[in-house]
Amino acid sequence: MDDATFNAPLEPAKKDRTVHVRVTADEHAGIEKAAEGAGMTVSSFFRSLLLEGAGVRPILTHDDRLVMAALLEDMRMIGVNLNQVARALNSGRGVHPSELDINLENVQRIQAAVMSELRTLTRRAGYQRRGEK
Repeated sequence: MDDATFNAPLEPAKKDRTVHVRVTADEHAGIEKAAEGAGMTVSSFFRSLLLEGAGVRPILTHDDRLVMAALLEDMRMIGVNLNQVARALNSGRGVHPSELDINLENVQRIQAAVMSELRTLTRRAGYQRRGEK
């Protein structure tokens, strides 16, 4: 494992910069409608579009965040189980092979779920950029 760590900020960074963009009334109405459809404010929707377009991070809707939170919790539970197996093995206790099989299946299941969700997010972003559904 490398020295890279995941740093999740406890508090959101202060947004102290402003980007000015001029749009027509029709464009603004379209932006408002799209933001509402995504369950976001116009500001957060626009920021997400800019950051996604710049390759910084993808747009995540409320539902996306719920799915990701559920996947994260599943991964956490799998990690706890794997740590228990490792502790048992390191202390010289035996572990039933079925326990290892179950943990391996869980890792493969969560990997498939994460890949599927990322594929969906990527596909959706591509469709949105092309104006498709």
